[in-house]
Order: sequence, then structure tokens, then C-alpha cells
Amino acid sequence: PGGNDVRRWRHRMLLILLLGMPAGCAGIGRERVTTPGGTTIEAGVPLPTPEEEGGSAQALPVLGPSSTLEDYLAYAALKNPDLKAAFHAWKAELEKIPQVERLPDPRFTYAYFIRNVETRVGPQRHKFGISQLFPWFGKLRLQGDVQFEKAEAARQRYEARKWRLFYEVRKAYSAYYDLGRSIEITKENIALLDYLEQVARARYQVGSAGYADVIKAQVEQGVLADRLRTLEEQIPPLAAELNAQLNNPLDFPLPIPRTVPEEVLDVPEAQLFAWLADSNPEIQALAAEVRAGERRKELAEKRFYPDVMFGLDYIETGTSPADPPENGKDPIVAAFSLNLPIWRESYRAGVRQALEETSALRLRRIERINLLGARLKTALFNYHDADRKVRLYRNTLIPKAEQSLKATESAF
Repeated sequence: PGGNDVRRWRHRMLLILLLGMPAGCAGIGRERVTTPGGTTIEAGVPLPTPEEEGGSAQALPVLGPSSTLEDYLAYAALKNPDLKAAFHAWKAELEKIPQVERLPDPRFTYAYFIRNVETRVGPQRHKFGISQLFPWFGKLRLQGDVQFEKAEAARQRYEARKWRLFYEVRKAYSAYYDLGRSIEITKENIALLDYLEQVARARYQVGSAGYADVIKAQVEQGVLADRLRTLEEQIPPLAAELNAQLNNPLDFPLPIPRTVPEEVLDVPEAQLFAWLADSNPEIQALAAEVRAGERRKELAEKRFYPDVMFGLDYIETGTSPADPPENGKDPIVAAFSLNLPIWRESYRAGVRQALEETSALRLRRIERINLLGARLKTALFNYHDADRKVRLYRNTLIPKAEQSLKATESAF
């Protein structure tokens, strides 16, 4: 009996070891991932946040009168909550990869014989079992591929949100700058009209000008004063629009920008359209979803093949009073099972579903390329039109206006 106890404990230890083995060898996870900032990290290591990815040296810029557009863009990239949400959504998709690439948890079973099964070598009392399900070859890899492409789509959506944020910040920053310049120019015009009104009043007093000239100057003064009041009242809403992108309180005091960068487009239009199709993050996100759909179709085809389960059962057996040979010997049973994939039409429907979903994604990608191409055409027209107007005002209208002002001053 002492030998039987030793053997029984050895069998139990073997069962415990078998129970722990699949946890360490159950997956085929990817080894490295690269973040949008170019940081390479090991699988299973938490991704850095957008702030951490920029490094400790990338502190939050202080927005003051001398701040540039680049300072505002860096500030928004570090604080905008929607951009952070897109980053964490991508991070969450990445964390799903090791989950879908792992084997299912092993199953441990225990059975107690309410009525002992009497055998030649003794009564059977307890049964312990361990089993592991192994999906058909390639299923785990395809599940990982599908989730990897979903994570890539989330990464591209994060990139798209970042560029959209930069566009919104540039737009609000430029509008805020334009407002500041309009206020400065209006104040200069008011000062000029004050001077002309004084000149007209002096000429009226000496009889060299009519009172209508004085009234005209005073009317223009009132119009400009009202315009200045309107412009100054636009400061809070425009500042609030910029603060919204920066995740600041809406009434946070932002100084009016002093400069705005003048950007020159020196890239051929054909190159811009090529970049649109190859590098636009919205289109790349749809391309990743198409690849995920193709992998889902392959995964659906794997349902035609069975999953296999291997198991091991250990039965604890008591001793028999008759003391036969191998008295109290505990049997060990190897088990094998598989599911029977007999519902073929259901599996074919799954394949067809994956094909239809992938076709829809391909068409959506084409539609997005067409829509963004049309928007690029409009943006190029607006750019060239604005560039033409800048040259018109700089080279023709402003010099003519200065000549007209000098002539008016001479006439007065």
C-alpha cells in the first residue's frame, strides 16, 4: 500500500504539471510593434501614451505673445482629448492580438464516484482529468492576422485624427491672427480719419472747404468705430474655438498671434494625388480593413475543418481485500476528441458573408479616394486663387491705395 501511495502522488504531480504546461506555449504572438512616432516596443509591453512617446524633453509649450503656430500644434497634440481617445482606441486593438492568438484555456475536470466502481484491483473513487483544445492548423494565426489589421486600421484612424486636429488648429489660429490684424488696421484707419476730420474742420473754418466734408469724415469715423467694436467682440468666440482644440477652458486668455507662416506649395499636383492614394491615413485605414476582411474569409474557410482535443484522465483506485496482483493500481487514460463540422451550408454562408463585407470595404475605399480627390482639387483651386489675390494686393492694389492716400492728403 505504501508503494501505491507514492505512485498515486507521482501521478497527481504529473497531472498538475500537465495542467500548467499549455499556459506557456499556447500562442504565436507577434514580437514587436511600431508606434506612429517611430517607437518600437516588445509585444506585451504597455504602449507609451502620446505624451510619453514624445520623450521627457517634450514638455507642454507655454502659449504667450511670442508663441508660433508650431507651439500651438505641439500643445494641441499633447492635450487634445479626442486625439488621446484615438490613441487609446488603437492601443486597445493592439492588446487584443495576444488574446486571439492564444490557445483556449485548458480544462480540468474532477469526478467523484458516488457509487464506487468495483474492479479486480480495487474500487474506483475519484477521477481527475486535464484536456486541451487545439484549433485546426492556421486558425490562431489567421485570428491574429485579422486583429493585427484591425489594429493597423485603428492606428491609421489615429493618424487621420492627428492631421485633422492640426488642420483645425491652423484654421482657428489663422482666423485669430486675421482678426488681430483687422483690429490693428481698423485702428490705423480711425487714426487717419481723425486726422482728416481735423483737417476738414480747419479748412471749413477758413472757408476753403464745405461743411459736407466734415460730416463725411465724421460719418466714416462712426462706421469704423462700429466696425472696431464688432471686431473686438469677436475675440472671445474665436479664442474659445481655438481653446476647444487645445483642451483649455473656453475663457482661457489666449494672446492674438503676431505672425502666421507663409507656406509655398512647390509639389507637382500629380504627386499630391499620388500621395493621396498611397499615404492618406483614412484610405490606409480602409485598406487595412480590406486586408482584415480577406483574412476573415480564410478564417471562415477553416470552419470546414475540425478542432482537436487531447486529454489525460487519472482514476484513483482503492485497494481490494483480496490483494490481487497490481492491487490498487491507478489507471491513466489518454483521450482524444474532435468536433464534427457537418453544417456545411452554415460555413459556406460565413465565407460568403466575409466576401460581401470585403467587397463593401473595397468599394468604400474607392469612394473615399474619389471624394478626397475632389476635395484636393477644391483645395488646390482655393490655394492658387488666394496666391493670385496675395500677389494682386501686394504688387498692384496696395501700392495704388498708398498713392491714392497721398493724393488725398495733398488735396486736403
